[in-house]
Amino acid sequence: MSETLPKMPTPVTVARAASLARSARLADSDAVIPVAIPAQGRRGRSPAAAVRTAVTVPLRFADGYATTAQVFTFDGLVDGAEHLAVGLGDWQRALDRSADGGRAPLVRPHSECLTGDVLGSQRCDCGPQLREAVEQIARVGGFVLYLRQEGRGIGLYAKLDAYALQDVGLDTYEANVALGRGEDERDYTVAAQMLRALGADRVALLSNNPDKAAQLEALGVRVTEQVPTGVHVSDANVRYLAAKVARAAHTLDLPPAG
Repeated sequence: MSETLPKMPTPVTVARAASLARSARLADSDAVIPVAIPAQGRRGRSPAAAVRTAVTVPLRFADGYATTAQVFTFDGLVDGAEHLAVGLGDWQRALDRSADGGRAPLVRPHSECLTGDVLGSQRCDCGPQLREAVEQIARVGGFVLYLRQEGRGIGLYAKLDAYALQDVGLDTYEANVALGRGEDERDYTVAAQMLRALGADRVALLSNNPDKAAQLEALGVRVTEQVPTGVHVSDANVRYLAAKVARAAHTLDLPPAG
Protein backbone atom coordinates (compact mmCIF):
# COMPACT_ATOMS: atom_id res chain seq x y z
CA MET A 1 0.00 0.00 0.00
CA SER A 2 1.49 3.33 -1.02
CA GLU A 3 2.07 6.02 1.57
CA THR A 4 0.01 9.20 1.23
CA LEU A 5 2.24 12.24 1.42
CA PRO A 6 0.98 15.43 3.06
CA LYS A 7 -0.10 18.17 0.70
CA MET A 8 2.38 21.00 0.42
CA PRO A 9 1.27 24.63 0.51
CA THR A 10 1.37 26.40 -2.84
CA PRO A 11 2.51 29.91 -3.73
CA VAL A 12 -1.15 30.81 -4.27
CA THR A 13 -1.70 30.39 -0.52
CA VAL A 14 1.01 32.93 0.21
CA ALA A 15 -0.26 35.35 -2.41
CA ARG A 16 -3.76 35.10 -0.95
CA ALA A 17 -2.39 35.86 2.50
CA ALA A 18 -0.61 38.92 1.14
CA SER A 19 -3.80 40.10 -0.54
CA LEU A 20 -5.70 39.78 2.72
CA ALA A 21 -2.96 41.63 4.56
CA ARG A 22 -3.07 44.52 2.08
CA SER A 23 -6.86 44.63 2.43
CA ALA A 24 -6.51 44.77 6.20
CA ARG A 25 -4.28 47.84 5.94
CA LEU A 26 -7.00 49.60 3.94
CA ALA A 27 -9.78 48.63 6.35
CA ASP A 28 -11.16 50.97 9.00
CA SER A 29 -8.93 51.99 11.89
CA ASP A 30 -10.84 49.74 14.31
CA ALA A 31 -9.47 46.61 12.64
CA VAL A 32 -7.64 44.34 15.07
CA ILE A 33 -4.14 43.38 13.97
CA PRO A 34 -2.28 40.82 16.08
CA VAL A 35 0.93 42.18 17.57
CA ALA A 36 3.22 41.02 20.34
CA ILE A 37 3.49 42.89 23.63
CA PRO A 38 6.56 45.11 23.18
CA ALA A 39 9.50 43.58 24.98
CA GLN A 40 10.74 47.05 25.91
CA GLY A 41 7.74 47.30 28.23
CA ARG A 42 9.36 44.74 30.55
CA ARG A 43 11.50 46.66 33.00
CA GLY A 44 13.79 45.85 35.91
CA ARG A 45 16.84 43.71 36.52
CA SER A 46 16.66 40.15 35.25
CA PRO A 47 17.64 37.04 37.25
CA ALA A 48 21.36 36.34 37.50
CA ALA A 49 22.98 34.00 35.00
CA ALA A 50 26.44 32.45 35.28
CA VAL A 51 29.20 31.56 32.82
CA ARG A 52 29.03 27.82 32.11
CA THR A 53 32.05 27.30 29.84
CA ALA A 54 34.63 29.46 28.06
CA VAL A 55 36.56 28.06 25.11
CA THR A 56 39.05 29.54 22.66
CA VAL A 57 37.91 29.46 19.03
CA PRO A 58 40.08 30.69 16.12
CA LEU A 59 37.96 32.50 13.53
CA ARG A 60 38.53 32.96 9.80
CA PHE A 61 36.07 34.62 7.46
CA ALA A 62 35.60 34.11 3.74
CA ASP A 63 37.46 37.34 2.93
CA GLY A 64 40.52 36.10 4.83
CA TYR A 65 40.11 38.15 8.02
CA ALA A 66 41.13 36.07 11.04
CA THR A 67 41.13 36.55 14.79
CA THR A 68 40.79 34.50 17.97
CA ALA A 69 37.68 34.56 20.12
CA GLN A 70 36.72 33.37 23.57
CA VAL A 71 33.26 31.84 23.32
CA PHE A 72 31.12 31.73 26.47
CA THR A 73 28.07 29.62 27.29
CA PHE A 74 25.76 30.28 30.22
CA ASP A 75 23.55 28.71 32.86
CA GLY A 76 20.38 30.41 34.06
CA LEU A 77 19.26 32.28 30.95
CA VAL A 78 15.56 33.00 31.33
CA ASP A 79 14.44 31.54 27.99
CA GLY A 80 16.54 28.37 28.23
CA ALA A 81 18.00 28.88 24.75
CA GLU A 82 21.65 28.40 23.80
CA HIS A 83 22.83 32.00 23.37
CA LEU A 84 26.55 32.76 23.12
CA ALA A 85 28.87 35.60 24.04
CA VAL A 86 31.94 35.96 21.83
CA GLY A 87 34.79 37.77 23.53
CA LEU A 88 37.00 39.61 21.03
CA GLY A 89 40.25 41.48 21.32
CA ASP A 90 41.43 42.28 24.84
CA TRP A 91 37.94 42.05 26.29
CA GLN A 92 39.24 41.64 29.85
CA ARG A 93 41.21 44.87 29.61
CA ALA A 94 38.08 46.55 28.22
CA LEU A 95 36.12 45.39 31.27
CA ASP A 96 38.85 46.61 33.62
CA ARG A 97 39.01 49.97 31.82
CA SER A 98 35.25 50.35 32.16
CA ALA A 99 35.34 49.48 35.86
CA ASP A 100 37.90 52.30 36.32
CA GLY A 101 35.53 54.79 34.65
CA GLY A 102 37.02 54.60 31.14
CA ARG A 103 35.33 53.71 27.90
CA ALA A 104 32.90 50.80 28.16
CA PRO A 105 33.53 47.62 26.15
CA LEU A 106 32.10 47.64 22.64
CA VAL A 107 29.19 45.21 22.43
CA ARG A 108 26.97 44.07 19.56
CA PRO A 109 23.84 42.06 20.36
CA HIS A 110 23.46 40.18 17.06
CA SER A 111 20.30 38.21 16.36
CA GLU A 112 20.92 34.88 14.67
CA CYS A 113 20.29 34.92 10.91
CA LEU A 114 21.01 31.60 9.23
CA THR A 115 20.22 32.96 5.77
CA GLY A 116 22.48 35.99 6.14
CA ASP A 117 25.20 34.84 8.54
CA VAL A 118 25.71 31.36 7.05
CA LEU A 119 24.29 31.33 3.52
CA GLY A 120 25.28 34.87 2.57
CA SER A 121 21.74 36.01 1.72
CA GLN A 122 21.55 39.46 0.14
CA ARG A 123 17.99 40.05 1.38
CA CYS A 124 19.29 41.49 4.66
CA ASP A 125 22.46 43.09 6.01
CA CYS A 126 23.02 40.60 8.85
CA GLY A 127 26.05 38.79 7.47
CA PRO A 128 28.04 41.95 6.67
CA GLN A 129 27.07 43.46 10.03
CA LEU A 130 28.38 40.40 11.87
CA ARG A 131 31.61 40.40 9.89
CA GLU A 132 32.09 44.12 10.50
CA ALA A 133 31.29 43.78 14.21
CA VAL A 134 33.87 41.04 14.81
CA GLU A 135 36.71 43.11 13.35
CA GLN A 136 35.62 46.39 14.94
CA ILE A 137 35.20 44.86 18.40
CA ALA A 138 38.47 42.91 18.14
CA ARG A 139 40.32 46.23 17.74
CA VAL A 140 39.09 47.72 21.03
CA GLY A 141 37.92 44.77 23.13
CA GLY A 142 34.36 43.66 23.79
CA PHE A 143 31.73 41.12 22.88
CA VAL A 144 29.36 39.94 20.19
CA LEU A 145 26.26 38.49 21.85
CA TYR A 146 24.94 35.89 19.41
CA LEU A 147 21.25 35.67 20.22
CA ARG A 148 19.02 32.84 19.01
CA GLN A 149 16.27 35.18 17.80
CA GLU A 150 15.93 34.29 14.13
CA GLY A 151 13.60 36.51 12.12
CA ARG A 152 13.27 39.20 14.82
CA GLY A 153 12.09 36.49 17.17
CA ILE A 154 9.57 34.62 15.00
CA GLY A 155 11.83 31.72 13.96
CA LEU A 156 13.40 30.50 10.74
CA TYR A 157 10.37 28.96 9.01
CA ALA A 158 8.16 31.95 9.84
CA LYS A 159 10.88 34.28 8.55
CA LEU A 160 10.90 32.45 5.24
CA ASP A 161 7.11 32.68 5.14
CA ALA A 162 7.54 36.42 5.69
CA TYR A 163 9.98 36.53 2.77
CA ALA A 164 7.28 35.06 0.55
CA LEU A 165 4.91 37.80 1.64
CA GLN A 166 7.55 40.44 0.94
CA ASP A 167 7.86 39.04 -2.58
CA VAL A 168 4.24 40.03 -3.22
CA GLY A 169 4.46 43.54 -1.84
CA LEU A 170 4.59 43.69 1.95
CA ASP A 171 7.52 45.16 3.82
CA THR A 172 9.40 43.14 6.46
CA TYR A 173 7.27 44.43 9.35
CA GLU A 174 3.92 44.14 7.54
CA ALA A 175 4.82 40.55 6.62
CA ASN A 176 5.31 39.58 10.27
CA VAL A 177 1.96 41.09 11.21
CA ALA A 178 0.22 39.34 8.30
CA LEU A 179 1.49 36.06 9.78
CA GLY A 180 -0.12 36.91 13.12
CA ARG A 181 3.17 37.84 14.76
CA GLY A 182 4.62 41.03 16.21
CA GLU A 183 6.64 43.40 14.06
CA ASP A 184 9.63 42.69 16.31
CA GLU A 185 9.36 40.02 19.03
CA ARG A 186 12.94 40.20 20.27
CA ASP A 187 13.51 40.43 24.03
CA TYR A 188 17.00 41.38 25.20
CA THR A 189 16.66 40.06 28.76
CA VAL A 190 19.17 37.29 28.03
CA ALA A 191 21.59 39.85 26.61
CA ALA A 192 21.47 41.78 29.88
CA GLN A 193 21.94 38.53 31.82
CA MET A 194 25.01 37.55 29.79
CA LEU A 195 26.57 41.00 30.11
CA ARG A 196 26.21 41.03 33.88
CA ALA A 197 27.60 37.48 34.12
CA LEU A 198 30.65 38.71 32.21
CA GLY A 199 31.03 41.76 34.45
CA ALA A 200 29.80 44.32 31.92
CA ASP A 201 27.21 46.60 33.52
CA ARG A 202 27.95 49.42 31.06
CA VAL A 203 28.51 49.09 27.31
CA ALA A 204 29.18 51.00 24.13
CA LEU A 205 26.46 49.57 21.90
CA LEU A 206 27.34 48.72 18.29
CA SER A 207 23.89 48.94 16.74
CA ASN A 208 21.60 51.11 14.62
CA ASN A 209 18.52 49.93 16.53
CA PRO A 210 17.25 52.26 19.28
CA ASP A 211 15.11 49.48 20.76
CA LYS A 212 18.23 47.50 21.75
CA ALA A 213 19.53 50.47 23.72
CA ALA A 214 16.14 51.14 25.31
CA GLN A 215 15.66 47.53 26.41
CA LEU A 216 19.18 47.19 27.83
CA GLU A 217 18.80 50.44 29.78
CA ALA A 218 15.43 49.26 31.11
CA LEU A 219 17.08 46.01 32.19
CA GLY A 220 19.79 47.80 34.15
CA VAL A 221 22.67 47.86 31.65
CA ARG A 222 23.95 51.38 31.07
CA VAL A 223 24.48 52.26 27.39
CA THR A 224 27.22 54.89 27.41
CA GLU A 225 27.10 55.46 23.65
CA GLN A 226 25.46 53.99 20.57
CA VAL A 227 27.93 53.30 17.76
CA PRO A 228 26.34 52.90 14.30
CA THR A 229 27.31 50.08 11.99
CA GLY A 230 28.21 50.60 8.37
CA VAL A 231 25.54 50.72 5.67
CA HIS A 232 25.54 47.43 3.76
CA VAL A 233 23.08 48.10 0.97
CA SER A 234 22.39 46.08 -2.16
CA ASP A 235 19.68 45.91 -4.80
CA ALA A 236 18.19 42.96 -2.93
CA ASN A 237 17.97 44.56 0.53
CA VAL A 238 17.32 48.25 -0.09
CA ARG A 239 13.55 47.93 0.60
CA TYR A 240 14.30 45.98 3.77
CA LEU A 241 16.72 48.65 5.03
CA ALA A 242 14.34 51.46 4.13
CA ALA A 243 11.60 49.75 6.15
CA LYS A 244 13.93 49.53 9.17
CA VAL A 245 14.51 53.28 8.97
CA ALA A 246 10.86 54.20 8.40
CA ARG A 247 9.21 51.72 10.75
CA ALA A 248 11.75 51.25 13.56
CA ALA A 249 13.88 54.43 13.46
CA HIS A 250 17.14 52.62 12.68
CA THR A 251 20.02 55.07 12.25
CA LEU A 252 20.97 54.14 8.69
CA ASP A 253 22.11 56.82 6.25
CA LEU A 254 20.74 55.24 3.09
CA PRO A 255 21.59 56.60 -0.35
CA PRO A 256 18.78 58.51 -2.09
CA ALA A 257 16.31 56.38 -4.01
CA GLY A 258 16.51 56.53 -7.74
